[in-house]
Amino acid sequence: MIPRVVHQWWAEPRAPHPPGPGWRDWVLVAVLVGVALGETVFRTDVVWRPVALTLAVVLALGLPWRRTHAFAVTATTFGIVSALTVVELLVGTGTSVGLNTMVFVVLLPYALVRWAAGGEIAIGMALVVLTLVLGLTLDWTGIGDAIGAATVLLVPALLGATARAVTTARSRELEQMRLREREQLARELHDTVAHHVSAIVIRAQAGRVVAAQNPDAAFDALGVIEAEGMRTLAEMRLMVGALRHGEEPELAPHHGLADLELLAGESGGRPRVDIDRTGDLADVGPATGAAIYRIAQESITNAVRHARHATRVDVRLSGADGWVRLVVCDDGELPHPAPAGYGLVGMAERAALLGGSLEAGPNDDRGWTVSASLPKAGPGR
Repeated sequence: MIPRVVHQWWAEPRAPHPPGPGWRDWVLVAVLVGVALGETVFRTDVVWRPVALTLAVVLALGLPWRRTHAFAVTATTFGIVSALTVVELLVGTGTSVGLNTMVFVVLLPYALVRWAAGGEIAIGMALVVLTLVLGLTLDWTGIGDAIGAATVLLVPALLGATARAVTTARSRELEQMRLREREQLARELHDTVAHHVSAIVIRAQAGRVVAAQNPDAAFDALGVIEAEGMRTLAEMRLMVGALRHGEEPELAPHHGLADLELLAGESGGRPRVDIDRTGDLADVGPATGAAIYRIAQESITNAVRHARHATRVDVRLSGADGWVRLVVCDDGELPHPAPAGYGLVGMAERAALLGGSLEAGPNDDRGWTVSASLPKAGPGR
């Protein structure tokens, strides 16, 4: 059991998409270089001044890449410091050559544990501990200072591990949410595809019956079969991309546009939910109708739960040019900070799978608005 856990930890990949160098990093480097210059000029007890200044400047220049190349920067920095400490022990300087400015190296254990791979973390932290031991050997001032130095170096690593764990857990929850949304969409598409296939079979049978007596009717049946076949192919392509894990399809009917008025009663009248329909809403596909219903339901639920002092939720549904647009807006006050849930992330995933889009955010004055646009007939039609 323990070897397996160790192997899994060692093989853990790097954290995804660390932010690269930004202007703040270069401002930090400029400040550190300036402080190092001042310390070199005004401090009277600096040992090997040119070496100390060069070391501080060179190591500071590596800071902007501490996230994207966490292991390389950390290993290089602490490797250089360890080698210099060994030289100091051999020469007998009696104290460290480095400047106080080099306290910035405490940023590197955090970056190492936060962004590097599992094996890189183990090697990098071994270098950190080695540097700490060599430094204490060179300049021993008591157990209290030793504990303080270890705390200064190791606490950032602990903070990096905590940040990594939180981010990883959130990423996994988001991925599970997206998977559940895809599974739900696959269930609904299963029923839709079955309906289209049934229509194809019925039309084909009818065409065979009337083909001899009424060729025109058979020709019309072929047109219907072609249209249903194209719809079925589009639904099946989407379903293949969102395959569920072997569950049986739900037999209960799915909600659609006709059920939107039911949402007005779910809030209990507080806040009041007003639903307005405009434009051409005919021929809306079942997958699109179910998505519109679920987005509206999630938006209203969020308004009831999170919008303080909300008195009204407006649900506006319009259709034009083959698209359906849903806008849900409330007049409440958002808590600070706004709650970070996964419901709207799932709705955005569903909208994207259907070929549409979803946006959500605060209004200029007060309240929150969710806006979704979906193709009427579904994906790829």
